[in-house]
Amino acid sequence: MASIRKEIRINAPANQIWDALKDVGALHTRLVPGFVTDAKMEGKTRVVTFGNGMVAREEIISIDPTQQRVAWAVVGQQFHHYSSAAWVESDPKGGSRFFWTADLLPDDLAPQVDKMMTEGIEAVKRTLEASAQAA
Repeated sequence: MASIRKEIRINAPANQIWDALKDVGALHTRLVPGFVTDAKMEGKTRVVTFGNGMVAREEIISIDPTQQRVAWAVVGQQFHHYSSAAWVESDPKGGSRFFWTADLLPDDLAPQVDKMMTEGIEAVKRTLEASAQAA
């Protein structure tokens, strides 16, 4: 099973980042605009349209305010397994650290997912730093 981990420092307070991360239905407006162009909730399932045209059905597994963590799984599609989580922690040096992990099968999809996660976490940084400056 391929495991991918991304981490990035963001010049914004953790509570502001958490506020955007936990708003799972507003992924396309509050967390990663452009990288995700649309997100619709169907019960506990988030239907995500990415900027590259790909659509994923993501079951929201948990929204944990104590750990400031959201976990989800992609149901079906080209994956035999896909589980992911993102969370935020305050950085003692200032700002925050944003983490995103994914475990997936088949392994040959890892390069594509890794590339998308790199683009996505950079969009998180851009969006939230701009929001922090505007506040």
